[in-house]
Amino acid sequence: MRLNVSLEEAQEIVLGMLRPIEREAILHLPDSLGRVLSRDIKAPFNVPAFDKSPLDGYAVRAEDTKMAASDNPVILHVIEEVPAGSVPTKRVEPGSAIRIMTGAPIPEGADVVVRFEDVEEAADTIKVSQPLASGANIIPAGDDVAEGEVVASTGTRLNAPLIGMLASLGISSVPVYQRVRVAIINTGNELLDPSEKWLPGKIYNSNRYLLEARCKELGAEPVYLDSVPDEETAVAESLQGALEVADLVITTGGASVGQYDVVKNAINAVGAEILFWKIALKPGMPTAVARKDGKVIFSLSGNPAAAMITFDLLAVPALKKLSGMKEVLPPTITGILVNAFQKRSPQRRMLRAKWKKQNGSDLIELTGKQSNDVLKSLVECNILIDVPAGTPSLAVGQHVSAYVVGNLTDSLVGELKC
Repeated sequence: MRLNVSLEEAQEIVLGMLRPIEREAILHLPDSLGRVLSRDIKAPFNVPAFDKSPLDGYAVRAEDTKMAASDNPVILHVIEEVPAGSVPTKRVEPGSAIRIMTGAPIPEGADVVVRFEDVEEAADTIKVSQPLASGANIIPAGDDVAEGEVVASTGTRLNAPLIGMLASLGISSVPVYQRVRVAIINTGNELLDPSEKWLPGKIYNSNRYLLEARCKELGAEPVYLDSVPDEETAVAESLQGALEVADLVITTGGASVGQYDVVKNAINAVGAEILFWKIALKPGMPTAVARKDGKVIFSLSGNPAAAMITFDLLAVPALKKLSGMKEVLPPTITGILVNAFQKRSPQRRMLRAKWKKQNGSDLIELTGKQSNDVLKSLVECNILIDVPAGTPSLAVGQHVSAYVVGNLTDSLVGELKC
């Protein structure tokens, strides 16, 4: 068992022993949002499937317009009209034109489309007053997607635009990895469910609902096991049951060095190997990670903020890898701090904050108190400021680096890249 590993070492150890789960499902497109593709998907045909017009106008031959001028317009005879959804029945011959609507196929013989507003229309003729370049105002077949092109690769998470594109290709169902099952065990004699009446000395169990919700945001299937008291036998029995039904196991509480911190002993009792204990990080230092039969057990702090932060930085990458995703580590950003943090950081620290864009600048704002047991500052938190060990207090205007975390990751990263 290794002690006091860095966050990066912890991530490397965990990710190095995991592979995507092999279970697969075929889902209809409406049910596939947020799921991860288990196979490449290739385009069965070109998109668009034919040369088409991007505007309302007339399909003509560029050759017929080469001598056109404002004082010497070319007169072309309109021989047909083709609305979107129809196909031309005639060919554009020299001296002719076909009226065409946006999205309609380009008639045979035509090589340019002239806009309605650029011609003078009569009953069955048009006047063109300037030369046209061959290929202008024509979207060629395959301009968006070429037949045989990989349009979505293994490990891609399905979002609304991708689902829309697949639908445009006539694909009605997709192969995806099954959801990762995450067992959650909360330990502690003091825990009450929110549905129970409060009693002196007790606290409501927020970790269950916090981690269950985060798992669902990530497309995983949480499997909740009843909270257990700080007793080695009870925790071991719960762990054994979790390993039998889940792909990944999370415990909260009981991972430190107190008399009632029995989780490490329980992990040993079920025959799991503890890979490391303690991460050089605040909050979340007393984190332990173990494995048994290829499954990983994350033993997190019982303090909600500490549990959430180590879950996002360590368990979420593992969950993503198991789910088949390609990019699993949290992305990073840099920005300007807009409110000060007065404490020194003798050890590496993660601060709850939120990112926002203002006047072209990336601004980073602390979301409130940073104590391990404070939940309020998690509510608006979408980034974690990474404060290196030995850093003095942080001042307003200082540039800081941060990890993007939580359910805002996809939209936030997309906005940052725009």
